[in-house]
Amino acid sequence: MRITLGVTGGIAAYKSAELVRRLQDEGHTIQVVMTRAAREFITPLTFAALSGQRVITDLFSSSASGENNLESAIDHIAVAQRTDLLLVAPATADILAKFARGFADDFLSTLYLASTAPVVMAPAMNVNMWQHKATQENLATLRARGVRVVEPNEGYLACGMTGPGRLASQEEILKAVEEVLRGPQDLVGERVLVTAGPTREDIDPVRFLSNRSSGKMGYAVAQAAARRGAKVVLVSGPTALETPEGVERVDVRSAEEMLRRVQAQFPECTLAIFAAAVADYRVAEPSESKIKRTHDMLTLRLEPNPDILATVAREKGNRLVVGFAAETENLAENARKKLVQKNADLIVANDVTREGAGFDVDTNVVTLFSRDERDLPLPRLTKAEVAQCILDQILRLRAALESKPATQRGGH
Repeated sequence: MRITLGVTGGIAAYKSAELVRRLQDEGHTIQVVMTRAAREFITPLTFAALSGQRVITDLFSSSASGENNLESAIDHIAVAQRTDLLLVAPATADILAKFARGFADDFLSTLYLASTAPVVMAPAMNVNMWQHKATQENLATLRARGVRVVEPNEGYLACGMTGPGRLASQEEILKAVEEVLRGPQDLVGERVLVTAGPTREDIDPVRFLSNRSSGKMGYAVAQAAARRGAKVVLVSGPTALETPEGVERVDVRSAEEMLRRVQAQFPECTLAIFAAAVADYRVAEPSESKIKRTHDMLTLRLEPNPDILATVAREKGNRLVVGFAAETENLAENARKKLVQKNADLIVANDVTREGAGFDVDTNVVTLFSRDERDLPLPRLTKAEVAQCILDQILRLRAALESKPATQRGGH
């Protein structure tokens, strides 16, 4: 996993050096971000030597080169997109306040607002600062947003006082990091099949028909399922995305190839989630050589591709099958129709014309339509958050199915 370690200005900053080594021992790649105050306690060179990575200390480069300044100005976005977890240790009262109130006046606070990754904070400060009402209100705000707070230990503090405020132990911080990265282990024993990305249907050796799918939603589902303990096989159309950790990836190109690979994997899976944007049509007779440009009209004869979801769902048995529906109108009507026609248990539907719900973005706005008609509309969330909601809904459907007598489960 890629972990961004934020180091802020407290005497406990020196303990973060050992934390880098311990995190690396667990197999993580560490990118260190230091605040200006942190550099008063420990040098960036120390973290660079330990992590083997560039240490980020400023929001803007001090270089006179406009190009370098532009790169540094957007660096927080690049770091935010590639990190799997943001860990701040030690976290001062100042950074708690910035995160809670949405201030973004340095690289670390700006990174926090730009990132959708989970956040772990290990505060360390004077006992009175820790117990102050303002600090406790900021902590409550962060916890309400899902930030994992590793509370400080009690003991003798550098200021000479005694009480809570000492940075939590390395073991406590490492445990919190692993628990957040792993998530609930409620899919242990499941073998999950996920499809993702577009398909490409060849016109000739250099041209093809495709769609705007980036694969981000399917990859988010695969990653979430793996982190919750499942063995995941990801059948992916062409994308620029990296394979999620712990996921077995099978690359395909066309709809027919995706169907073959899905049918080969489906008998071994316990759950199938079809998030791929499969082309509905393919060229009936693709050219074996490049079609030369002329001034004449060109007509392509298209024939329907196999319906992967419907084909596989006919043989699902007691497996749960999830489909996706990208719509531009009549969302609920079309999703419910697809739920029945495809023999699915859950349809994840979105209106791709809505802001934040279209292709190639990191957020989505979906409604989950299920057979028991307990539809679940979701607000705009990151695709990682949507993935967790989908898995939660699947487990709810599974529990409801298992509570039925065996004679009532067939064809669920």
